Amino acid sequence: MNTVDVLNGQALIAGQWRSSVRLTMDGGRIVSVDDAGDIGGGADAVIDLRGGYLLPGFVDTQVNGGGGVLFNDCPTADGVAAIAAAHARFGTTALLPTLISDSVEAVAAALDAVDDAIAQGVPGIVGVHIEGPFINPARKGIHSEARLRRLDDAAMALLTRPRKGVVMLTIAPELAAPEQIVALARAGVIISAGHTDATYEEAIAGFDHGVRGVTHLYNAMTPLQHRAPGMVGAAFDRDDVYCGLIVDGVHVATPAVRLACRVKGPERLMLVTDAMPGVGNGGQPFMLDGRPIYVRDGMCTDEAGTLAGSGLDMATALRNTLTMTGLPMNDVSQMASATPAAFIGLEGRIGRIASGMAADFVALNADLGVAQTWIGGTCRFAG
Repeated sequence: MNTVDVLNGQALIAGQWRSSVRLTMDGGRIVSVDDAGDIGGGADAVIDLRGGYLLPGFVDTQVNGGGGVLFNDCPTADGVAAIAAAHARFGTTALLPTLISDSVEAVAAALDAVDDAIAQGVPGIVGVHIEGPFINPARKGIHSEARLRRLDDAAMALLTRPRKGVVMLTIAPELAAPEQIVALARAGVIISAGHTDATYEEAIAGFDHGVRGVTHLYNAMTPLQHRAPGMVGAAFDRDDVYCGLIVDGVHVATPAVRLACRVKGPERLMLVTDAMPGVGNGGQPFMLDGRPIYVRDGMCTDEAGTLAGSGLDMATALRNTLTMTGLPMNDVSQMASATPAAFIGLEGRIGRIASGMAADFVALNADLGVAQTWIGGTCRFAG
C-alpha cells in the first residue's frame, strides 16, 4: 500500500468537497479516503494544492493524437503509449485513442493496437474509438470521402469481436440498418451518432435501436431548426442520450455551449478534445491522409480552412467551460470525468475519487494549471 496526503486546497471526493485528506492506495485502486484529523504524518507522498483542487482524472473519449503522433499513422502499442503520455500532462488519466475514417484493415490494426496496449498495461488506455468510416459523405468534415463506406458483414464481425477494452463507434445512423445497430449494441459496442445527415426521425430511430451518444455535438450534423429539429434537436429531446462537446472557443460558440449545458446537464454532457498530434508537441503542423494540417492558435485546419480536430487538451477544456458557462467546478469536473466514464460503461472503475475506484486523479493549482497527474496510484506527470 501507499499513501498520499492532499493538503491546502479542495478535493472532490465521491462528489463532495473535502480538505486535507489522505488517500490510501493498493494495486492501483483507492482503498480508503481519510480526513486530515485522522491521519497524522508519515505519508509516502504529499500533494500541496496551494489553494487549488484535487479532481478525478479526466476521461477523454475522442483523442486522435498527441505528442506528435496521429493514431491513424501509428496504430501500435507504442503509438498509443506516446499519445497517452502526452495527454497525461494535461490531467487525462483515461482515454480512447480515436481512428479517423480509414480502411477496414486500418480499423483492425487500431483495435489490435489498443488490445496490445491494454495487455502491456499502458497507463490511461481503456479502449478505442473508431470514428468512421461508416459516416455520411454529406457531413464528412475533414474525413476523406474515398475512405467512407457502409457497414457490411465483414465490418460487423470485426467490430463485434470481444476486446480487452471499450469499443466506441461513431456512425451515421441513417446509413445503418436497424438490425446492425441492435447487433452492435448487443455486442457491447458503445455507439455514437456523428458526421450524420440524419433527420430528427432518423436520429430518434437510431437512439431507439441502441445509439447511446452524439459525437462532437453541433459539428458535422443536421442542426436544430424549428421545423426540422435534426440530430441536434433529437439529442436535446432525449434525456438518455450523452453528448460530447469540443469547448475550444472555435468548434462551438459560447452561447451554444451554455445552451447545451442547460439542456443536457452535467449528467449527459461530456467534454472531449478531438485532439490532434500538436497537443503536447508545441502545436506543430502534421499530415492527415496526405494533406498538410496547420495549427494556429490551437486551431487545426487544412489549406481550405476545414477544421481538422483540435489543439485542445482536457485541462483547457475544463477552464474554458468554467469561463463560458459560470457553472460550479463540481459540475464541470463531472463533465470531464464521471459523465464520460458512465457513457462508456466504466463508472464503477474510473471517473470519481472514492474507495474501490482506480487511483486516477489530477491536482490543479490555484490558476487551474495541471500540477500533477496520477494514474493507477502512480504519479505520471509533475509540472
